Amino acid sequence: MKEKSIFTIKTIEDENSKATFETAISATGFGKFNYLVLILSVPCGWAAMMDTTSMSYVAPAAHCHLEMTLEQRGLLNGITYLGMISSALAWGFLADTLGRKKILVTGYLVDAIFVIIAGLSQTYGMLLLAKFFTGLIINGPFAALTTAVSEFHCAKYRARVIMVLGVIYSFAQFLIPGLAWLVIPQHIDYDLLNGNFKLHSWNFFILICAIPSLICSIGHSFLPESPKFLMTVGRNDEALEVFKKVYSYNTGLHPDTFPIKSLINETELNTGGKHGGTVTANRTKIQALKEGWQQIAPIFFPPHLWKIALAATIQSGFMLGANTIRLWLPQIFTIISDYQMLHPNTSASLCTMLGIATTNNNNVTTTQCIVNALADSIYINSMIVAGTAVIAYATASVFINRIGRKPSTISLSILSATVAILMYFAQNSTMVVALACMNIASIGICCNIELAIVVDMFPTTLRAVAISITLMIGRCGAMFGNLLFPYLLGLGCLPPFLMISCIIFICSLLSILLPKTDMKALE
Repeated sequence: MKEKSIFTIKTIEDENSKATFETAISATGFGKFNYLVLILSVPCGWAAMMDTTSMSYVAPAAHCHLEMTLEQRGLLNGITYLGMISSALAWGFLADTLGRKKILVTGYLVDAIFVIIAGLSQTYGMLLLAKFFTGLIINGPFAALTTAVSEFHCAKYRARVIMVLGVIYSFAQFLIPGLAWLVIPQHIDYDLLNGNFKLHSWNFFILICAIPSLICSIGHSFLPESPKFLMTVGRNDEALEVFKKVYSYNTGLHPDTFPIKSLINETELNTGGKHGGTVTANRTKIQALKEGWQQIAPIFFPPHLWKIALAATIQSGFMLGANTIRLWLPQIFTIISDYQMLHPNTSASLCTMLGIATTNNNNVTTTQCIVNALADSIYINSMIVAGTAVIAYATASVFINRIGRKPSTISLSILSATVAILMYFAQNSTMVVALACMNIASIGICCNIELAIVVDMFPTTLRAVAISITLMIGRCGAMFGNLLFPYLLGLGCLPPFLMISCIIFICSLLSILLPKTDMKALE
């Protein structure tokens, strides 16, 4: 099969034809270069997950030092999402005009700088501002990574490598509590500048979280620009050189033996090449912006408008359910541990234990505040929940096509809504962990399935912006969930869990309106 493919390419070149991107990237094969890209994707995926998740482990340990109320801890959990929402559409435009490599190298470097600033924070305001900017920045390289990885693989491997990225993100959820367990419980306290500058264990945990971003920035500086981007902006000579390097690295052969000798001019395909069309390679940024708006404008009009509204609404509810409980779990486990420390050899319901947080919400001075950072159960329970989610994702990928996307989404979201309200009735920490595992795994799978449905709902010209809008609105749900949770908890134990359960259940009903897209060919 491989020899037949190379023979076909050579025959085309003998006829002085020009190769498409798909033909050229297929000719590079799959080998060392592709493995290198995937290996570098590991710390990149971890960096994005650390930006959104690390504060859920920092808040329980730092709330005394920074004198944080429950509401402030909720804002700290959600502020990164606010940054991501603010920059969602802008980063997509920049990646399409400046290139994937510039965004990856510069974006991850700037993200690392703001993570370091967060790690050196001495006040709540400084930490909050730094985390907002990490969200603002990480959105760019996070999106560019998925695009770049896709564009270095042919259609045969493209879907598989995207699944690999999903596994990387899932494994990061297991890694982060393990890293927090290694660092935060340690008695690390440094007083510098005559006691005016203090670093605690949680500061060092945040500083360690900057390492993946630094690795990604340095690593991508040695990788070439995406050949698809180069072809899109008319830089075919540079794209051909990239194809040759990838081919040589994968096969061990000399770059000059690459069977493709010339590439089609995609700028002519994109603009017609005549009739006065603007060539993509020579357009100004203003022209690019206008062309981009003309391309995405149809999504805001029928028949696409109702579809994007439905998809974004469902994703917003699903991400609220997935990320509110997930990011508050370390705090909940800390409260359980605090209660058990204060009331040894006694058992109580979750609501009774949460009473500590609501009763002492304003009692946050360092002389009165409790920090039980040495409780291993906080991190072990978080790792159990994260590990269960990874196993659930892997299992779902096997059975999803047999059951169907739409039935799976509806059934799993109903399960998640049911489990969320059952947490209110939990009578011990073991039951809380079990219910949390079921809730986070089921609703997390729903988020991924719904995005897969969105991909099939829109044509190629609108697919990327549809995903961007869906994720942007979804992150709004995640942010508001984390902001509302402590306020509702202040009203009583039932309201926060009832809110999450009701929203997920409503979205499960809305999922009935989603089209059936199993085995549907892309438009």
